[in-house]
Amino acid sequence: MKMLNPRRARLERRMVGSTNRWRFPSKPFSGDLLGLSQRCKALSVDLDEALKNPDRLCVSQIQKIFSETSKNKPVQGREADVILECLGSRWELHQPQLFQSKTLSKLYLMALAQSTKRPTKELESLLRAQLPGKIKERPPTKKMIISLKINDPVVTKVAFAMALKSLYLSQVEMNVDDVLAVLASAHVLQFSSLFQRCVALMMKGLTPSTIKSFYLAGCKYKEEQLTTACEKWLEMNLVPLVGTQIHLRKIPQELLHRVLRSPRLFTFDEFRLLKTLLLWVFLQLNPKVQTVPVQETVLAFFTSFSRKNSFLDQDTGQSLVPLFLCLRLHGIIKGKNLEELRHINFFPESWLIRVTANHYHAEYTTHSEVIAIYGFFFEIKGVRHDTTSYSFYMQRVRHSDVVCEHGPVSLRAERLVKYEIRAQTLVDGQWQEFRTNQITQKFGFSKPSCKSHALKIHTVGLPIYASFSFIFPVS
Repeated sequence: MKMLNPRRARLERRMVGSTNRWRFPSKPFSGDLLGLSQRCKALSVDLDEALKNPDRLCVSQIQKIFSETSKNKPVQGREADVILECLGSRWELHQPQLFQSKTLSKLYLMALAQSTKRPTKELESLLRAQLPGKIKERPPTKKMIISLKINDPVVTKVAFAMALKSLYLSQVEMNVDDVLAVLASAHVLQFSSLFQRCVALMMKGLTPSTIKSFYLAGCKYKEEQLTTACEKWLEMNLVPLVGTQIHLRKIPQELLHRVLRSPRLFTFDEFRLLKTLLLWVFLQLNPKVQTVPVQETVLAFFTSFSRKNSFLDQDTGQSLVPLFLCLRLHGIIKGKNLEELRHINFFPESWLIRVTANHYHAEYTTHSEVIAIYGFFFEIKGVRHDTTSYSFYMQRVRHSDVVCEHGPVSLRAERLVKYEIRAQTLVDGQWQEFRTNQITQKFGFSKPSCKSHALKIHTVGLPIYASFSFIFPVS
């Protein structure tokens, strides 16, 4: 019987994590799923991706080794290992710093595989030089030339140089004007730590002039953290800040739509938000305007369109309908503002009818009018408290509190008034009538003398017709 050779070469075992799991290094995957899983976890690599692309595991491992050993490692006096040809320039780089970039790592390993007959041995020699322990002589290496073609027009030579500089220095000075191009460079290089630094700087540097470019960059590179920050910033600043500057024109319609739909959107009142949106439309249709116009100019512009159809019914406004559907037009309650909406002929008639109907049927609504007689001013009011409860009264107001055209103004502090309040409505074909007695009261300017007795009624009938009758007795 032939004896086995005790000196037969044994397969090398590869330790993974803190366990004794191992794999055969001669194959990308030998079937040891538990060992592979532990190794991927230690290297922060997705297991499914490692099974599909075992080469990625090798690149990730090399990157991790170099990233740990390259920190604060001096390179002064050392000859460059790699020459990068990019953007019409040649950049000299060193291996430990180069491997912080996934893109440069892959280019280097591909160049290494093509330049030598034994790339594995070259790589092992390179890695041994990075292992901690006693000082080892750096093996002589052949200077490698790699080329990178960049198609992203945002990347500039200056920004790309800053990105390469960040391979060597952890804190490279960068301002908001450069950050967009540096972000694009970091994305091309797949330099994750620099990319996240740029994102953090952009989130802190949001202004009316940068919101558009930063938001589009977040969409382009699928950086949800940045796009969310842009949306939240605009939710707070659309009306009070951006809406007062010419930068409002630059806001993309898609971003504007998302902000208008947000329940967190801040506005002083709904009419102020509407004016901001009308200004945005005006600036889109008038690209040559370089300053923020006054409100009268914006309203006059929309009034100039054909009266046959509202602006949103015309071809120009069809694409903007989703934006205005986000508005809560029922929140516009002042009669003057509603008259402006009708005057500019911007909204379809059906929208305005619905808004008016909502006001009529809404709870706790008030209708009032001011009347003037012999220089005295009275405000007559009708208030709906709930679906069946109403009250009607009048009160004296100062002439300075109302819009008073040319007419007499009484300076008397008090005046005796004899009045009666009536209300009637039709319920099931029968008229219901309500009235106060004839009341004589001295009206002043302060409470309680400024306010009349109230006629309080309960009815299901609509509409309700109220009348106020009064005379001035001799006093």
